Amino acid sequence: MAMGLDNKGFSDALVILGAAGLVIPAFARLKISPVIGFILVGLLVGPSALGALVGDYPWLYYITISDPHSIEPFAEFGIILLLFSIGLELSLKRLWSMRTLVFGTGAAELIGSGLIIGVAIHLTGLSWAGSFGLGFALALSSTALVLPIAGTTSPVGRSAFAMLLFEDLALVPIIFVLAALGPGAGDGWAPVVRVIGGGVLTIAAMFVGGRFVLPRLFAQAARTKSPELFLAASLLVVIVASLATAAVGLSPIVGALLAGVLIAETDYHSEVEVMTAPFKGLALGVFLITVGMSLDLGSIMENWPALAGAIVAVVAVKALVTFGLLKLAGIRNGVAAETGLLMGSPSETTLIVLGTAAAAGLILPATASFWQTVTAIGLTITPLLAWLGQRVARRIELRAGGDTPDAEISAEGPGTVVIGFGRVGRMVADMLKVHGQPFIAVEADIDAVKAARADGYPVIFGDVARSELVDRLNLGRAKALILTMDDPVLSVQLTRRVRGWVPNLTIVARARDTAHAAELYRAGATDAVPETLESSLQLSEALLVDLGIAVGPVIASIHEKRDELRKEIKEAADMVREPRLRRARKATVET
Repeated sequence: MAMGLDNKGFSDALVILGAAGLVIPAFARLKISPVIGFILVGLLVGPSALGALVGDYPWLYYITISDPHSIEPFAEFGIILLLFSIGLELSLKRLWSMRTLVFGTGAAELIGSGLIIGVAIHLTGLSWAGSFGLGFALALSSTALVLPIAGTTSPVGRSAFAMLLFEDLALVPIIFVLAALGPGAGDGWAPVVRVIGGGVLTIAAMFVGGRFVLPRLFAQAARTKSPELFLAASLLVVIVASLATAAVGLSPIVGALLAGVLIAETDYHSEVEVMTAPFKGLALGVFLITVGMSLDLGSIMENWPALAGAIVAVVAVKALVTFGLLKLAGIRNGVAAETGLLMGSPSETTLIVLGTAAAAGLILPATASFWQTVTAIGLTITPLLAWLGQRVARRIELRAGGDTPDAEISAEGPGTVVIGFGRVGRMVADMLKVHGQPFIAVEADIDAVKAARADGYPVIFGDVARSELVDRLNLGRAKALILTMDDPVLSVQLTRRVRGWVPNLTIVARARDTAHAAELYRAGATDAVPETLESSLQLSEALLVDLGIAVGPVIASIHEKRDELRKEIKEAADMVREPRLRRARKATVET
């Protein structure tokens, strides 16, 4: 059957795929989270922007989404796959180790934020039931946005994940309690009891059945050597687990998370993660587009003072409550502050709770609409809150760094200064040690500093973005400056600044690619080493030697390729002198 462009589903699919193809690479090049890009696309193609002009300009039909509700199931599936992928990174042992943070700090954060926001809303004249319904709705934070930003392994990610996990578990009980508080409620608290009982039995059955069924299921799929069958088995497990928890009244995302945890205990979790990753990314993009489409520009312009005040108040309450509770749990100030700001905005599940409260008659439709707009804007600014949290955390850690003794800089000079002490910086330091060269390192991550000092490395805690710290390094007496930090903008700025102060200092900088290397050369770097190109050359050299080709011709071809890359960088930098991509290695080849 032929499908024309006037087909609504086909047209909407083209818009979504086109958005994914344009937004992801464009925002990646600009070093901006694609989360913002997808939300802006949704706003642009939604009913309050270009979608409103389709009647006057029919051709806009092909670049707008005609039915926003038609893509909501795909958005929900994206969230399910996101939770499934998070479960793949966990294990039963890790979940058990997090139980105090989940049911202690997580419960206290949700209840504390919900009560404070609820009391504040009640003071505006709303009933107690409606106020607390709104309070707990706004106390929820976005799993779909927070975890892709923070991950689950970083200190911020671990804290955020624990609280988000409790919120996901508490979502359905909150919905049933609000329904029971409504004027037309008949069964009272009986549904809540049924959900809790059914949920416990279902989760227990999933754990017991999963331990025996899943390894055999994936073993059979692996024996067929069919990627399609393996993918089908993976999606089948996700869907069945989500349907099982939804059938007893729990959220389907709880089932997806548990399915991921169960598969993580098998030998097939890595393959499953690779297979499902493209679907998760695309479906999550659809969800973000729906968030953008929910924004009504006209309503925002009319009520922007009230909306801005509400957003600031919600973020402030949640950030302060989260910060305080994490401090009580023994988390560092910087991590607690960054987590608090990251968790400050409302959640996509807030919209579900708002709809339940409105349907139960606890709040008026106009009130629900106002807070839905607050939620949509809050979701949009989540990446900005993450950026602000990182800045605040860095300032807090810089102040706290004064409590640990810094390495002393000799009056005769620091030798080689290594800025950035991650894996690359540590490797450079090890080679300097081998050859007896004095050095001192600078790192802005207090955990990395403590670990390095424990291993005997001379490391200073500080942020080289501050000029006073760079002045303290006594670079005028240094032998060389090595920039290994993974911050392209800062490395160029620092190179330009130091070259202006110390014209004859050797500056060797880590570059991401040839374009970044060209910027570093223009800024005054002596050498810039593109990590991607050098790793590719080393891989090629190892491969050719292993294939039995003589070492001499291999090294010659590698040098020839490096010369070509050197010329490309020279053209990109538009320089008179030819930059040195890497000093030629002296090799003795026996023939």
